[in-house]
Amino acid sequence: MNPAYVALESGHVLEGRARAPGTARGELVFTTAYTGYEESLTDPSYEEQILTFSYPLIGNYGVREERFESDRIHPRAVLARELTDDVADWLASEGVPAVDHLDTRDVVTDVREGGAMKCGIAVGEGVTPDDARAELEQCGAMSDHTEIGAQVSVDEPVVRGADNDGPTVALVDCGAKGSIVDSLLARSATVHVLPHDASTADVEAVDPDVLFVSNGPGDPVNFKAAIDLVQEFVEGTPVAGICLGQQIVAEALGGTTEKMTFGHRGVNQPVLDLESGRVVMTTQNHGYTVAEPGDHLEITQLNVNDDTPEGLDGIEYDVLTRQYHPEANPGPEDTLDFFDDVLAMAAPRRSPRAIPADD
Repeated sequence: MNPAYVALESGHVLEGRARAPGTARGELVFTTAYTGYEESLTDPSYEEQILTFSYPLIGNYGVREERFESDRIHPRAVLARELTDDVADWLASEGVPAVDHLDTRDVVTDVREGGAMKCGIAVGEGVTPDDARAELEQCGAMSDHTEIGAQVSVDEPVVRGADNDGPTVALVDCGAKGSIVDSLLARSATVHVLPHDASTADVEAVDPDVLFVSNGPGDPVNFKAAIDLVQEFVEGTPVAGICLGQQIVAEALGGTTEKMTFGHRGVNQPVLDLESGRVVMTTQNHGYTVAEPGDHLEITQLNVNDDTPEGLDGIEYDVLTRQYHPEANPGPEDTLDFFDDVLAMAAPRRSPRAIPADD
């Protein structure tokens, strides 16, 4: 068995089994999900991170491309108690280092107690603990990745559902999951997927009924172009956002965001709707949160575990955002009606104007 070493910012160096060779560095995080590993591995929100699966067996139902959320694996490396050969071979084919035979309970405990931390990985023939430490020494903070949007966004605008007869959505791609686009297309929307740094002119060319800011990785304050777009269009165009999108909208409208200790990542996060009193189960993947919504947004949903904002509504503007993923695959599907509510905001813009009566 080839060696594999994981150097943590806490000072620990773990030894495991090599499953896919290579070296990597990134922010160490964990997910509690026990299904949806294909979706997690292809979620752009994991860019520049080392993903630990807390569930002990990953890969027990194979690897199928139709479940992917994007066209590649995004975590820089993967840690698990046990990976099946299917998943290990997939990771190796994409050059993503992987380590198993680790006590992931200890890894998760380290992250929960010390927070999401820097990590270095060295896997394969001839590597040593010092190789992992060398990767750790070069690892920067997530907020240092100021151009992370360019790593996960489309380069040029892409139109999906051009023949649909529903609302037109300008989706600012800050690392959008494919399921967001699919959820809009399923409701007959035409979706113009725009780069993360799209200009005002790019959006004006679409003339959207809704401006939608996607999920994505990293610190929301580094997405200056998307923040500017929200500020530019919010007075005349409904605005929606998911995950990073909620944080960007808050930053644009006078709110503030902050880094969480270890974030929310998993499929079992309970969210309370303040108006109805209903609690829904949600899928989440974020390391930043809205600290204060500002004067133009009100908090409508809260995380039951820690009271962080999970939903924001505009006070004087048509704004609707969620911190979790309503489109989550493989589930839960408790909140898919979010997309109906978003597209309903477009209805007044699509209504035919009244024709003045003849004198």
